[in-house]
Amino acid sequence: MISIERLLVIEKEDLPEFSKTLQKEEISQLMEWLTEKDDKLRYHTLLLLQYRSEHYDDVYPFWDVFCEKLKSPNSYHRSLGLMLMADNVKWDRENKIDGAIDDYLKILYDEKPIIVRQCIQALGKIVPYKTQLHEKIANELMAINIMDVKQTMRKLILLDILNILALIRKNRTSEEIDGYISKALTGELLDKKSKKQIESML
Repeated sequence: MISIERLLVIEKEDLPEFSKTLQKEEISQLMEWLTEKDDKLRYHTLLLLQYRSEHYDDVYPFWDVFCEKLKSPNSYHRSLGLMLMADNVKWDRENKIDGAIDDYLKILYDEKPIIVRQCIQALGKIVPYKTQLHEKIANELMAINIMDVKQTMRKLILLDILNILALIRKNRTSEEIDGYISKALTGELLDKKSKKQIESML
C-alpha cells in the first residue's frame, strides 16, 4: 500500500510510470489524500490520479466525488473536480457527464480567473469524446462577456475560448461559432501572433 512518505519522495518526472503500478485499493487512498492540507502531497496525488486516468478507468468510479468537488466552496477543490472529471470523460460510457455538465459550466463564472481558465482548457479533453455536448459548450463559451473579465486575463481567456471553439468546429460549425471567431480575429484584443495561432487551427 502506498504511503504518504513514499509519495512525497517520488520525483515529479517519475509519477507517470509510477501511476501504472497502482493497485485498486490505492486509488481510494489517493482520493482521500486530495483533501490533505500539505500542498505537495495534494499536488503529487492529483498528478498521480491524472496520469493513471490516461491509461486506466479505475479512477472513473469516483465520478460522484468529482461532482461534489465542483460545488465545493473551496476553490482548490473545484479545480480538482473539474480537472479529474475532464481526465475521466474518456471512460464515461454511461454519459454521466450529461448530468454534470451544468455544474461544470458554472465554473466558467468562477470568482477566480485562474480556475475559469482551467475550466475552459479542460473542455479540450471533454469535446473530443462528447459530441452531444458541443452545442451547449459552444453557446456557454460564447456567452461569456470578455469585458467583465479582469483586464489582465481577457486576452488569455479569449484565446482559451477560441481554442475550444476551433476544436468543436472540426466536428460541427454554425454561423454563431464562425461569427464569434471572425469577430475575435478582427478585434483589437488579440495581437498578430495570437490571431495567426488561431487561424492555423481553423
